[in-house]
Amino acid sequence: MFGLFKKKSEVEKLEDKYKKLMEEGFKLQSINRSDSDAKYLEADNILKKIDALKDK
Repeated sequence: MFGLFKKKSEVEKLEDKYKKLMEEGFKLQSINRSDSDAKYLEADNILKKIDALKDK
């Protein structure tokens, strides 16, 4: 209940976006491989940002 109005940190927002992109990339694997690779590349860039923020 006390965490109801807690705002997400930048890392949490990026982790949610990373998870969403990985799911989209997985779904696109069987349909369009190049689009899937693009989603995985975006997800990898976000993962690098997450690592950079955690190192600070």
